[in-house]
Order: sequence, then C-alpha cells, then structure tokens
Amino acid sequence: MTGDKALVLGASGFLGSHVVKALVAAGRPVRILTRSSSNTAMTDDLDLERQTGDVFDRDTLRTAMTGCGSVFYCIVDTRSWLRDSAPLYRTNVDGSRVAMEVALEVGIKRFVFTSSVVTIGLNPSGTASEADEFNWEDQAPPYVMTRVQAERQLLELCREGLPGIVCSVATTFGGHDHQPTPHGELLKLTVAGRMPVYWKTKMSVVGIKDAADALLLAEQHGRVGERYIIAERLLGIAEATSTTAAFAGVSPPRFEIPISVLTASTWVIEKLMHALDKDTVVTMSSIVLQRIMGDYDNSKARTELHWHPRPIDESLEEAAIWFKAQA
Repeated sequence: MTGDKALVLGASGFLGSHVVKALVAAGRPVRILTRSSSNTAMTDDLDLERQTGDVFDRDTLRTAMTGCGSVFYCIVDTRSWLRDSAPLYRTNVDGSRVAMEVALEVGIKRFVFTSSVVTIGLNPSGTASEADEFNWEDQAPPYVMTRVQAERQLLELCREGLPGIVCSVATTFGGHDHQPTPHGELLKLTVAGRMPVYWKTKMSVVGIKDAADALLLAEQHGRVGERYIIAERLLGIAEATSTTAAFAGVSPPRFEIPISVLTASTWVIEKLMHALDKDTVVTMSSIVLQRIMGDYDNSKARTELHWHPRPIDESLEEAAIWFKAQA
C-alpha cells in the first residue's frame, strides 16, 4: 500500500486535514474530494489532486476512488447538540454507507474508517478495550448512536469483503483547529483569557497529529474487521485549561463549578433555548458523556499498529501557540 494513491474523504475537517498533511509528508500521492463550500485552508498549499463533489453521489465517489489504493474516511457531523438528529443520521450513517458500498464495488485495498471511542462499551473496571461491545444505549444521545450504527455497518460490510479497519479516536487537541471543534473552543477561550471557570470531569484525549499518524499506521498494519482505540490518556478539564494557559502565558481558569451546579445550569439553558426554538451547544448529553465515560486501553494500537503517541501536553502546547497566533 505504501506508494499507492490515497483518497481522503473529509479532508477539510480537523482530523482529515491532518491525515492529508501526514500523507503528503510521507511522499504519498493524495487525492481529496471536497464540497465547493468546504474550507480547504489547511490543504490549499499542498501538492495533491483535488476533486469537487458531493460524497452522497455514487458516481462522484466512483470517480474519486478509481485509481486509489486506500480510502481514509474522516467525514463526520459532530453537532451532537442538534435537537433534530436527522442530519446526524444522514451524514454519519447513510453517507458513510454509500462510501463503504462504493469502495467495495471499486475494489479499494484498504478502507480506514474514523470512528470514536464513544462506540466502545463501558467496562466496570473503568478502563475499556476494543473487546468491550457497546452497552450503554439507554444513556446514549443520538449522536453516539449514529457513530455506533456507522461502525456496525462497516464491520458488517467487512464480512462481505470490504477491507475496512476502524480507528476509534478520542477527543483530539492540537493546532490548526479552524472551526474550532467544541473542545478546541474551550482552549481558544482559555488562551484569550475568557475562560474563568473549570469543572471536575475528564475525557479521553489524543493529539491531532498522533491521531492522524495512527490512521496511516492502520492502513499499513491494521487487520481487516478490527477496531483500534486511538487515545493517549484521560485528561481533566482543569488540567487541560491550566496547562494550555501556561503555554499561552495567560492566567488559568480560577473558579471551580461543582458538577451539580453545572448540570443544573445546563438543564436550564437547554430548556430555555429549546423553548425559543433554538439549538444550543451546551446540552445535557455532553454532561452525561463527560460523567459516564472512563479510560481506554490503547495497547492494541501500540502493539499491532506500532503506534507511539506523544504526551498530550505537546499537543496542548501546539494548540496554545496556534490559537494565540490567531487572536
């Protein structure tokens, strides 16, 4: 597969753009397919092949995949706060199904699929692995269920011959978070000195460059039909913001919000915004995720993919420097 042309779908996103950069840096011929409305700032200066089109169109995908050995699928709608989950299902489930079926039809050699650690089951020990099947549907918001369904349909198609490999990626941090992502927004506010509070919850994290490297390694070493957890460690909100603030040379958040107060205020904000017929990024589902999800065992990725992630502090430093430069 080394030397084969790679197609990256989702190249305008945070992870997808870093996958493109990693492939180009490795000397690989790369093709990207993006919508005409996509922000391609991260890849505009790279030497690669560009096509424009709708990833829901099978003919467009066939054209894009023809001549490529591997597909890196990084498309995802992360707007977990939407009241109407139909767009999430359309992109995360229906859209990915189209790409998987076309890849199987065209004869792609490797289909590296970006999933999420939210599809991993909860383990009573507090540390989950790929062996833990999803087991918290009764608490999972629609966004999580779209990721679970997308992953399940990939594994189903693997049994029909699709050479699919799943990378279950944790929350990513790093530079060039143009949107920014919701967690990137947290760091952006911290760097700007506009994040006065913190709360005691933790999340599984990984540096964005390390996540991109993992996808390339999965293409080379991953076993078809297998999942690989791409996570570095658990990181508390307090540590994430204070570490980023230190790298940016600004004061860290000073006041702790008790979880009970955070939960109550989030409930009020969500109800108020919904009463006004508006979506809000602050939702109860995000609080649920932060409270129930634990740690993840990345030993399978380390052993089979030969993946060696950097300490997350290095990625927080890159994020701090980048957000400060954008201010």
